[in-house]
Amino acid sequence: MSVAASNVAVSQRMILGMPVADLGWASAFAFANDAVSRSSGQVSLAFLNANNANLMLKDTEYRDVLRRQIVFPDGHGVDIASYLFHGGMFPANLNGTDFVPALLTYLDRPMRIAMIGARPDVLARAAENFRKHAPWHEFLPVSDGFFDRSRSRELLADVRALRADILLVAMGSPMQEKWVDTYVGPQDARLVITVGALFDFVAQEFPRAPKLLRKLRLEWFYRLALEPKRMWRRYVLGNPLFLLRVFLHKLTGRARKSVGNSSLGARKC
Repeated sequence: MSVAASNVAVSQRMILGMPVADLGWASAFAFANDAVSRSSGQVSLAFLNANNANLMLKDTEYRDVLRRQIVFPDGHGVDIASYLFHGGMFPANLNGTDFVPALLTYLDRPMRIAMIGARPDVLARAAENFRKHAPWHEFLPVSDGFFDRSRSRELLADVRALRADILLVAMGSPMQEKWVDTYVGPQDARLVITVGALFDFVAQEFPRAPKLLRKLRLEWFYRLALEPKRMWRRYVLGNPLFLLRVFLHKLTGRARKSVGNSSLGARKC
């Protein structure tokens, strides 16, 4: 697939060799609205946090996939990296757990939103809670995240039959980004967002951190306290490893000051 220019030009910052969109909330909403309002083409949104950055630095396929998608900043770790590399934090913490529900509120024109991921019961509850959150949209659960990957094209035929405007994919990184890159095209949805654990939070399978911790960008600490056995490797080992990589990157002088204004890509056939 080739890459075509978006109608909305934004600046980007390089974080460990990955261009990350330099957007505030209003401009991020405008960018997503432009993507879903077009008559053709497709934009795929992903998110970069400390854990994803660690993954991409040891997985070249994942890194290449992210470079073909639009990457938003997620969490305090990438803010620290931005401060060291560019002299300031990102304008907004555009993590998917906050960004997607807020975007759904922002989009006042009714949308058809297909959903793939999580367990079947979680997917169903997430769709129901999304309907309560933004009842003017139509939320369409398509499949849980544990489907046979050989059925991917069949599953996406179901998405096309639903005439989805937006497709939310929640299968965890790097699987979800790689799956979207391999299988999902402009014929399936104009805006595709890989959302990680979003359905679990919307379904209230896991509680969100208190607002103060979220404001301080310390939600990772709350998740570690709730699920130490599952999360300790990501946070206790992963966060220091990420910071070490950031400092080494800074010391070796490989951090570029900026990418500048550019038109972020959208897929087209």
